[in-house]
Amino acid sequence: MLLLRANVLAIGHSGARPVIADTLLEMLNAGVLPVVPSLGSVGASGDLAPLAHLALAAIGEGETLTSSGREPARAALDRAGIAPLTLEAKEGLALLNGTQAIVAVGGLALYRALRVAELADAACAMSLEALLGTPTAFDPRIHAARPHPGQVRSAARLRALLEGSEIRESHRDDDPRVQDAYSLRCAPQVHGAVADALEFAAQTLERETGAATDNPLVFPDTGEVLSGGNFHGAPVAHALDFAAIALVDLIGIVERRVERLVNPDLSEGLPAFLARDPGLESGLMIPQVLVVALLNEAKVLAHPASVDNLPTSAGKEDHVSMGMTAANKFKRVVEAAERALAVELFAAAEGLEYRRPLRAGHGVEALHRRVRSIAPRLDGDRPTSSDFEALAAAVREGRFDGLTPD
Repeated sequence: MLLLRANVLAIGHSGARPVIADTLLEMLNAGVLPVVPSLGSVGASGDLAPLAHLALAAIGEGETLTSSGREPARAALDRAGIAPLTLEAKEGLALLNGTQAIVAVGGLALYRALRVAELADAACAMSLEALLGTPTAFDPRIHAARPHPGQVRSAARLRALLEGSEIRESHRDDDPRVQDAYSLRCAPQVHGAVADALEFAAQTLERETGAATDNPLVFPDTGEVLSGGNFHGAPVAHALDFAAIALVDLIGIVERRVERLVNPDLSEGLPAFLARDPGLESGLMIPQVLVVALLNEAKVLAHPASVDNLPTSAGKEDHVSMGMTAANKFKRVVEAAERALAVELFAAAEGLEYRRPLRAGHGVEALHRRVRSIAPRLDGDRPTSSDFEALAAAVREGRFDGLTPD
């Protein structure tokens, strides 16, 4: 929020002195971060309440978070050698109008979501190997005939990850199955559609970060000050709602693959629930339940916030975007997706163990090694929550980056 708001001021339409933007950047660089409530904005006259808390810290009031913990803003500014702002005409308003809270929360969540969407291809490739699937459905000719960009990229990643697979060669001939299930065969179509939706959201938020969302806007060339509505959060609210809906679909296909890995009626000879001693061990029965629970919560959160409207400010603000709600719930959907993907990574890695000594594709084997460096093989029943949390953290931190070729 500090960075984005400073950028809005630097565009030059806000009627604020350079010291206002400079002070926000000094706070950011010094780690003096305003305490900002996550609730209280309807994304209409911008994020008035969140940005007011940002401005409060900049003038030496309110609270901040620093390396020393939560403390009064004035004390934190003094220790960092930052002079609190004394605002002049228009500058208070210049700090308040805009969508920077929505874009800050939504943008950071979107960055994580893009990482999840890319890694989903790798998880799918490992699940496909564990389930003795075929890469035929990823043939480039199929996807050239329906050239959605995300679909084409997803199919190319899957082909690259599966290259050199001994498992594939082991069932190339005399396989009684005609086609794989949709959660495997249609992965490029689903994963790609999710990626395209997230890319649309990214383009929208990128435009917003460079936009003048203040009001009124000052145009120095003509000396005019014009009142408008660039603070309205509709563009980013719609984009984040769309991103949440798409990501829920990704969680849905992940859950279906986890189900196939643990269900002995669907897993092509893998032991029930991937337990070494089914009946005496529960294996990964409950983790599949976990993914179902995550999916259920994400489905509830997929309801778009931007379809709602309740007037505020005595009816002057008679249409609002609810963009902050869209950003907050999108963040929760991303967290669910990271955890669901962690379960698929773990389950697919377990399934791959039962196909040894055959080796999977080179990219899949690299992914398997990365998973095993974080979560060891299931050797009898043990609590697995720490494994899933560690894998979800690894997803969030980018520790699987570089495994999926562009």
